[in-house]
Amino acid sequence: MKKKVVGLGEVLWDHLPERTCLGSAPANFAYITTLMGDQGIVASQDSPGLEALRRIEELGFNVDYVQTDQHRPTGTVKAELDRKGLARFEIALPVAWDSLEWTIEWQQLAESAVRMDLYCVGQNVIRSGWREWPAVGLLFLVVWSAAASAAQNPSAKHATPAKVSDRDAYVGNQACAGCHSAIYESYQRTSMARASGPAIDGFMPAEFTHKSSRVHYRIYSENGRAWLSFDRPGDPELHGTRELLYYIGSGRRGLTYLFETDGFLFESPVNWYANKQIWDTAPAYQAAREIPLNLPAYTSCLRCHVSGMQVPAEGTDNRYPEPPFSHNGVACERCHGSGRAHVSGGAIVNPAKLTPTRRDDICMQCHLEGKAAVERPGRHAYEFQPGDALSDYIRYFLLVDTKGSGLGAVSHVEALAQSQCKKKSGDAMSCTSCHDPHRSPSADERVAFYRGRCLACHGAAFGGKHHPDHPDCTACHMPASPSTDVAHTEVTDHRIPRRPQISPQLLQNPDATSSFSLPHLVPFPDTQTEPDARDLALAWDSVVGNGMSVAEPQARELLSKAVKQSPDDPALLSALAYSEHRRGSTEHARELYQRALAQDPTLVDAATNLGVIEAQTGDLQSAMQLWRNAFQRTPAKSTIGLNIARAYCAAGKFSEARTFTLRVLEFNPDLPAARQLLQFLNRPRQAAATDEVCSRTSLRP
Repeated sequence: MKKKVVGLGEVLWDHLPERTCLGSAPANFAYITTLMGDQGIVASQDSPGLEALRRIEELGFNVDYVQTDQHRPTGTVKAELDRKGLARFEIALPVAWDSLEWTIEWQQLAESAVRMDLYCVGQNVIRSGWREWPAVGLLFLVVWSAAASAAQNPSAKHATPAKVSDRDAYVGNQACAGCHSAIYESYQRTSMARASGPAIDGFMPAEFTHKSSRVHYRIYSENGRAWLSFDRPGDPELHGTRELLYYIGSGRRGLTYLFETDGFLFESPVNWYANKQIWDTAPAYQAAREIPLNLPAYTSCLRCHVSGMQVPAEGTDNRYPEPPFSHNGVACERCHGSGRAHVSGGAIVNPAKLTPTRRDDICMQCHLEGKAAVERPGRHAYEFQPGDALSDYIRYFLLVDTKGSGLGAVSHVEALAQSQCKKKSGDAMSCTSCHDPHRSPSADERVAFYRGRCLACHGAAFGGKHHPDHPDCTACHMPASPSTDVAHTEVTDHRIPRRPQISPQLLQNPDATSSFSLPHLVPFPDTQTEPDARDLALAWDSVVGNGMSVAEPQARELLSKAVKQSPDDPALLSALAYSEHRRGSTEHARELYQRALAQDPTLVDAATNLGVIEAQTGDLQSAMQLWRNAFQRTPAKSTIGLNIARAYCAAGKFSEARTFTLRVLEFNPDLPAARQLLQFLNRPRQAAATDEVCSRTSLRP
């Protein structure tokens, strides 16, 4: 039976007279047992150079529990033989193993551990006087138990993370201030700390008329509360107010507000765009001719601007408990995990001591967008916690052309991956190589701050001769240019080009080009990994849904293959059903919708579209039941409410039709189809009167 073996302690470099190689008793012990057919795991410490970590991985070890130190080097031992042939050792101090910590990852594994086989403890762990030494037996158990799980399920790389409801609640930034007062004070002034809060705290007065819609907007305060008013001159039916409850965005690049309608949370139809210092309608609605008051505050947006986000009610997109989040802005615990145990002397996540992948995941949870993002079955991106593997929750994909070059506007993480700095530095470079997560340099400090970050790698000598009269490295090597995806904003080129230019690939939107060969979707950040069939199929479906209709056959083919592999996956079934529905395969679509809803009755799009099929084939009763259930959970989806209202209208039930039309207008008061239907329902008619306005049904938006 295969044993699982743990080497706990130092990893070091042995400097021998003839060569330098990896050493330490724990690593050698695990390596030898691996050669004998057992499974070895090293739980140790490495420095930012990470060469030792890479070498350990090459030898086939599990390195998920190796810590890294940002300040101390990997240990070294100089070995020599004296004249009598006896070995003498010189151990360098201080080194990375001196900062071994009992981390939350080890603690979580310890709690689930059941048994172990063999372990070896390095003497330098004992020498370091590690305070957690009485619990070291438990630590052996931790690492070994994880190895057992991996051996029994070779495809499972990570332990199944806990659900959001199982996590410790946040304690808030103030709890950190007592011990970390300087960091607390500097962080409070950063954009991340100010990313959200009560609307009145982020209040910015505004008044303007949107040209395309002719709607006049005003943001004002009254009795300590913030309000949005809207009206269209000459249109007496369009006017109203919404109380603004929260702000989103620090204002450095932009800002908007959130309001509620009947318990559902929505984004304001107007935004502040800091680059141009103007107010305008929300992104993608600059040319809209109607006021967009039904923009749900999705978790995908909220989770990256708030802390302690509550989960929406089941089956809804934006019906959050009150309050929707427990802490303003991006709190300390968004990067360090819950501090509940730490304030009592327990462990907390230190991103710098995680493996490079887990470290980078913390930034990527919000600063990576990709061309498509696919949540894992039964998981949500907002469940991610620092120390987890982000890929356990969500998978990202990029579009590349046939030569492998990226296409379309990209997020900072994707652009950085294309830079020569990152390619040559590898895992040693991360977001924090250039950005201090605890402080933002002032305008006066900015040039010197970032120049210092550049010269940390390139050296002062290079800086002294490379345009010394132009010290702002970012002006040439990280220029900002207008974004093609979001109006009035700029993107900073994190590809760090050698010469000051913007590549068309950074700013081009491939969906807008007149002709191009079908590109490829590749997973990110690990572009060499073969993507899961389910994820790839849903990624292509997302790309098609976002406008690349030429890829619809490709998406349909992949969805069909994925459904054969995962016949009970509701996301796959619903996506394939819609694709079949669009091309006229109604009966096949019906079957797929029904299978999807049997697995997940909360799927709004599947219910809406199945209702359309039932209505068109004469089963109006089934259609109405599907639509009413869906509309109750998503009243801002106007097409569903209009389907119900039109069905009642066509049946001559005008009172019921009017009730649902008014419900649509409660959330979307400027929708032309709903306003037209209400006008029809309000005019005198015979009991059996009908009109073509009552006879249309719609698929998902």
